[in-house]
Amino acid sequence: MPKLSLNASKKTKHTPAGEIPVDWAVAKIGELCALTNGTGFGPKDWKSSGWPIIRIQNLNGASDFNYFDGTPKESWIVEPGDLLFAWAGTRGASFGPTIWNGPRGVLNQHIFKITPKKTASKQWLYLSLRILTDNIEKKAHGFKSTLLHVGKNDIIGQYVPLPPPPEQRRIADILSSWDRAIETLESLIAAKERRKQALMQQLLTGRKRLPRFDQSKGKTKKDHFETYPADWEHLRLGQIVSETGKRNSLKGNLPVLSCTKHQGLVLSEEYFGRRVHAEDTSNYRVVRRGEFAYATNHIEEGSIGYQDLCDAGLVSPIYTVFQPHKTVTPEYLFRVLKSPLFLHHYQANTSASVDRRGSLRFKEFAQLPIWLPTIKEQQAIAAVLDSADRELTLHRQHLDRLRTQKRGLMGKLLTGEVRVKP
Repeated sequence: MPKLSLNASKKTKHTPAGEIPVDWAVAKIGELCALTNGTGFGPKDWKSSGWPIIRIQNLNGASDFNYFDGTPKESWIVEPGDLLFAWAGTRGASFGPTIWNGPRGVLNQHIFKITPKKTASKQWLYLSLRILTDNIEKKAHGFKSTLLHVGKNDIIGQYVPLPPPPEQRRIADILSSWDRAIETLESLIAAKERRKQALMQQLLTGRKRLPRFDQSKGKTKKDHFETYPADWEHLRLGQIVSETGKRNSLKGNLPVLSCTKHQGLVLSEEYFGRRVHAEDTSNYRVVRRGEFAYATNHIEEGSIGYQDLCDAGLVSPIYTVFQPHKTVTPEYLFRVLKSPLFLHHYQANTSASVDRRGSLRFKEFAQLPIWLPTIKEQQAIAAVLDSADRELTLHRQHLDRLRTQKRGLMGKLLTGEVRVKP
């Protein structure tokens, strides 16, 4: 990112858009651009070839298109680089402004194409709409829900500061450099995540061995699903874990935990921001530090967790709780139980229930097969994967800092609180 020459704005004036520099103007969005709504392409219009129909999901990167094979009106056509605004979408995701980077296509309903007038650049409008999206969301119908929509008047009536065109371009260039840095780091994180997933799959199945542990000299054994090293032990989960999870008879208030698909066990109220569990927890199960828990009725989603959050917590009565034996390390077992192979096991062994949601009780869970290396190899594998996780965590923390810094700088630049030389 370039070095910036920033100056605090000294002389300001009060406007409907707030305090702005005296040499800036203020205007409504509707005075700076024209908004053209897409058309309602229905299933009868969908073809296998022709013009790609740009829908809400395509603004989030989805590359699967329906096609229109007729002759479109000029107002429907979207070119790469056009500024779009999804006026119906998901809060924090598809809702708001986007610069289209997909193919030439035709615009579906619920999306405006925004055509800037001479007084404002496309990039300036995009950045201003990014700032205003939060305000638009608050005024939107059903703003407490996830899905939002606004009318055209909710957008065109919004006031925005308007610096001279050279300063607009300079501000856009500065913020674009931050975007490029963020995108580069996002790509690095995605590549390292893919590499970690591949490494995890290889180490947990023995396809890749850490140098000092390969005693089988390449010899293998097979089960129905995978080939494993000959020096690994073939067991059932019930041989290395035991069911626990006594009912809540402990005195005092124990924290309630929930199990998530990606994060494992979390503190329920902290994660959801509110109490989602029953007020009476006397029937809840106790899960102690070092134990595991999974949601019996939807483990097929991978909702299983290792309890290292507190000395003892509570989980819903629908959970199954178990503890590992000394023949397996918790860190290694957790990796295996969250692996794609075990996700397949859960899905294949889940029994149908009345509400059509599967369940896997401990009796069936205990029969699942597992190939187990020695304790020392388990520890070494877990250490390698922990190291990869720590590296990813550092990159993600850096990414969070970059995003926070960019948001702060953007707010100051777009309001003129901080000035840059064109």
